[in-house]
Amino acid sequence: MFNATFTTRLLGLLLIFPLSALGAGVSSESLDLTTHVSGYLVLLVFLIAYMLVIFEEKLQLQKSKPVLVAAGIIWVIIALAYKTQGLSDIANQALEHNFLEYTELFFFLLVAMTYISAMTERGVFNALHFELVSRHFSYRQIFWITGVLAFFISPVADNLTTALIMCTIVLTIGAAKPEFISIACVNIVVAANAGGSFSPFGDITTLMVWQKGILDFWTFFKLFIPAVVNFIVPATIMYFFLPVGQPALPDEVDANIKHGGLIIVLLFLATIATSIFFHQFLHLPPAIGMLMGLGYLKMFGHCLRIKFRRENYSFDLVPGSEGKGSAFDVFSHIAKSEWDTLFFFYGIIMSVGGIRFMGYLTLASEFMYGEMGATTANILVGIISAVIDNIPVMFAVLSMNPEMSETQWLLVTLTAGTGGSLLSIGSAAGVALMGQARGFYTFSSHMKWMPAIALGYAASIYTHLVITHAI
Repeated sequence: MFNATFTTRLLGLLLIFPLSALGAGVSSESLDLTTHVSGYLVLLVFLIAYMLVIFEEKLQLQKSKPVLVAAGIIWVIIALAYKTQGLSDIANQALEHNFLEYTELFFFLLVAMTYISAMTERGVFNALHFELVSRHFSYRQIFWITGVLAFFISPVADNLTTALIMCTIVLTIGAAKPEFISIACVNIVVAANAGGSFSPFGDITTLMVWQKGILDFWTFFKLFIPAVVNFIVPATIMYFFLPVGQPALPDEVDANIKHGGLIIVLLFLATIATSIFFHQFLHLPPAIGMLMGLGYLKMFGHCLRIKFRRENYSFDLVPGSEGKGSAFDVFSHIAKSEWDTLFFFYGIIMSVGGIRFMGYLTLASEFMYGEMGATTANILVGIISAVIDNIPVMFAVLSMNPEMSETQWLLVTLTAGTGGSLLSIGSAAGVALMGQARGFYTFSSHMKWMPAIALGYAASIYTHLVITHAI
């Protein structure tokens, strides 16, 4: 009868052969396992997991589940391979390093998501919605307004959240014009991704580059003009295919911002400023500044709870009476964070970290940045991110850590952020809108505009290279 100990020993024997042939590859740091059976197993596990992620919608399987399992299996394989060579401490240190990278990203995003949830509950975005639909704009005007708003909100609120907010507005306004919804959603995805590329807060990829300390906070804003080009070129082409006319005002639109909503917006901006100060001036992880900012929200939430209790005190004195709504609870907003997304990031970072530790990313870096050249490689990164989500692609580039100038690091930040716009599955914003605007915005409806988006992608790269005198 097989037990856990026997299974572990059996797998260990499998992994040790032919590790004896790697004697020359054993160093004080790591083993080269790129041609070993354990390396092939790791690649196979990751490939299977990522295929399940790609077919998430069809399988109705949350994307975090397969990568969580894959990350565990990958590091079990690595641990066993290193244990057979008496190098368990090295594997453990590598695991802790990757986990620390994820932890910083986790807490940063958790605080940002909590603030967005709090602003949503306070009706901040509903008020924005009302302002747009009550001014009787035409379809073409709304197309530009939602696109421009997506471009400028995403640097602060991230491209995924921004796209979802703008899509809600488009779905409400364009209910009578399905063709408008389709084109407007494509425009929102492109605008949100472009806007997110010139800010450390705009996309997970830019956040990773900033937290890694490769580019300073203000350096990202050098991508502003290329990002504008990336958005304007396809938007201008799509504009001529929009329906004419003016949508009717929806019957029910809530324009009221609850007490404290605007203060929470200011606290969010203060939290971002704190994070920047921690990273730029104190050289501390930006996540520490974000967690301090969560304290701002919790303190203000306490004040809101006291105000709520005072307003509802009279109701408590009368049996059977009911108070007005419910008190503000920060932990309820933490609970509403995108946990599937957060755990997906864990699985990706730990899995790609394991692949890097085995030596595969070193080989990829030598080929892409050694043989092809940095410019070609960085443009290719953007195209790859249209098929494979830009998060693992950017993490792989950061793991390779090729020797590049500031111009090239800005280029790969631009391409990884905007290349995902080429296909609807290439970015979190596109995938989210396919679910939210189901039946209106689809893979094929986005694919229809890929030539226009590709033209904007190429134009933005050319603009960046001209501005930086790289060509």
